Amino acid sequence: MVRVIMDTAGAGKTKQLIDLLNASVETEHGNVICIERKHELTFNLHHDIRLVAATDYDLKSIDVFKGFLSGMYAGNYDITHIFVDNLCKIVGTTDSMEIEKFLNWMDVFGESNNIKFTVTMSAVPELETEGIKKYC
Repeated sequence: MVRVIMDTAGAGKTKQLIDLLNASVETEHGNVICIERKHELTFNLHHDIRLVAATDYDLKSIDVFKGFLSGMYAGNYDITHIFVDNLCKIVGTTDSMEIEKFLNWMDVFGESNNIKFTVTMSAVPELETEGIKKYC
């Protein structure tokens, strides 16, 4: 399952993500991961949430990010939910078709491994593809 929280910059997506993350500690029966671009959410999240700063791992493209997520799961089969804050900045693209393909990959990967994904994106929802909107 993939859920996208999409709105323009400054609309409160990260605050919503923080609330969802902290609530997930009570409901998830596995490990919860939060991937953000930099070390900014450290003091906002429950201590049981594994916080990962993408800048520490040089995740510059969608293909590298796919490998990173796959490797993360290969090292820990107890992951049940991965949250990604500001996907486009992490993978370095705003190309809607590339993002749509990646979200579809996440959906298939999540279904086959019982992982939920929640992703934030800075974009105008009305201008995005139907393939991206289906995850909103």
